[in-house]
Amino acid sequence: MSSEVLINVTPSETRVARVDNGVLLEINIERAQKRGLVGSIYLGKVLRVMPGMQAAFIDIGMDKAGFIHVGDLRAKNGEAVDRANSADRDIRDVLREGQMLPVQVLKDPIGTKGPRLTTYLSVSSRYLVYMPKTDHIGISQRLEDEQERERLRTELESAVAEHAFDDGPHGYIIRTVAEGMTRVELGAEILFLKRLWEYVEKQISRAEKVGMLYQDLPIAKRTLRDLNPEGIDKIRVDSKEVFDLLIQFTEYFDSDIQKLIELYTDERPLFYLYGVEDEISRALERRVDLKSGGYLVIDQTEAMTTIDVNTGSYTGHRNLEQTIFKTNMEAASTIARQLRLRNLGGIIILDFIDMLNEEHRRQVLRTFEHALSDDKAKMNITGVSELGLVEMTRKRTSENLRQQLCEACSVCDGKGYIKSAETVTFEIFREILREARTFECKKILVLASHSVVDRLLSENATDVADLEAFTGRPIEFRVEDQYSQEQYDIVPM
Repeated sequence: MSSEVLINVTPSETRVARVDNGVLLEINIERAQKRGLVGSIYLGKVLRVMPGMQAAFIDIGMDKAGFIHVGDLRAKNGEAVDRANSADRDIRDVLREGQMLPVQVLKDPIGTKGPRLTTYLSVSSRYLVYMPKTDHIGISQRLEDEQERERLRTELESAVAEHAFDDGPHGYIIRTVAEGMTRVELGAEILFLKRLWEYVEKQISRAEKVGMLYQDLPIAKRTLRDLNPEGIDKIRVDSKEVFDLLIQFTEYFDSDIQKLIELYTDERPLFYLYGVEDEISRALERRVDLKSGGYLVIDQTEAMTTIDVNTGSYTGHRNLEQTIFKTNMEAASTIARQLRLRNLGGIIILDFIDMLNEEHRRQVLRTFEHALSDDKAKMNITGVSELGLVEMTRKRTSENLRQQLCEACSVCDGKGYIKSAETVTFEIFREILREARTFECKKILVLASHSVVDRLLSENATDVADLEAFTGRPIEFRVEDQYSQEQYDIVPM
């Protein structure tokens, strides 16, 4: 398999794409004026404590206040609390309105919701996540080899003992890319994180007003820090400035990754060379066509995302059950890719075509789970029901692709539909009757869109004449080019 990471840089935006065998698997976008906040640390001010929800809103200097739940709050003395027992705590014992405290962003603002916050602060390096005041060593679930997990735990414990901090317990999470690391290499990470945390502590101690204290790396550096180079053939960058920064950055932690970085200088734009721009456009569409002739319909709402599988023009060559099975198998792999590409999160309902054969249902689910194996997001998946439904959750930490690149339609206000010209016509008739009864006037002027006025003067011309006779007033019409089909005004004159 050929896998490449493409980094496209402009002064206002950086985009990072993962392409496997010419197919776009993942796209991450960071705009200069709207950088992701996850991992950033702020000094916040408690605006409102809500005992009923055991949560609080905290001002961190953004348009939207951050949200924190009692389960994400340390005890008053700064010690970690067993989050399983957070239901026994009262948030009023920990927070009060007007209180200042350092917080870290767990989730970016999404839609109308502000960022999700925690007081369990942490900082990250290439191989480790450091958690001060937490006596715990964790290992990424994506490291599945039990022998390697145990070896890494032993190596880290030795490195921690060698480079012990002086001020209480300290916890770590071993990241996926740490596979194969030695005690010496992990020790170097610990020393780096110690220096970084000392810097953060100094920023916290000096802070006097609400605002950012520490920001995680920009997307290009963050991508390389978190990247597992195994299976990656090239990392192409189309900016000389960013290329130089990445070469310098990788000198610190990974010469193997440094060898993969290439400067792309051809005249043809990098993303066009790989067809990424077209793939991004298709990822914003509701319908996804399958090679067999079937298709998916992806509907995103605030509550959940639903994905419907249809056979479409595919009729198969044997029988209906085989046709359904083949379509569902292809859909399973395509859905896994679309979840990752569109960064869909929260509750997701997959409506596969009904399968009578139990073995077919198991194979479709296995295919789906295997296709998701490279997805870094945390997921929980149920089995395939008799109705062909699969319920799942996928952790959402940032806006999905549509939320990043699109805004609500100014015509339909995000509904996805508008009232028909016929419906608007009858609304106008009712409004004319109301205005005629309310106001004394010589005539009535109707301002409406072209499609509505056309209907009033053609299909509904007889109705207009009857209305004029009933109200005893002439009715005039004027087309307003700026009006949407649902907009109109009735003006007594």
